[in-house]
Amino acid sequence: MDDLDKLIELRKKLSPEFAKNFDRGYEQFKIGVILKQARLEAGLTQEQVAKKLHTQKSAISRVENHAEDIRLSTLVNYAQAVGKNLRLEVA
Repeated sequence: MDDLDKLIELRKKLSPEFAKNFDRGYEQFKIGVILKQARLEAGLTQEQVAKKLHTQKSAISRVENHAEDIRLSTLVNYAQAVGKNLRLEVA
């Protein structure tokens, strides 16, 4: 565990509110990172994905950088546009 992970864990222990908000925010951030990585692996630009989805480049940027409250249909369409399939898991 690196210093940042230790600091985050300490803050979580000291503040339940921080822990709740951090975990939710991290999950949203992680979705955007996964989508961006899939796009890059496909060798596509945001503009190319936007054209495939009949939307604007700014919409793709919002999905990748502010992945909060994304509709499931948007995730499915994005995945298909970059040549991937969407898999969900409830654990």
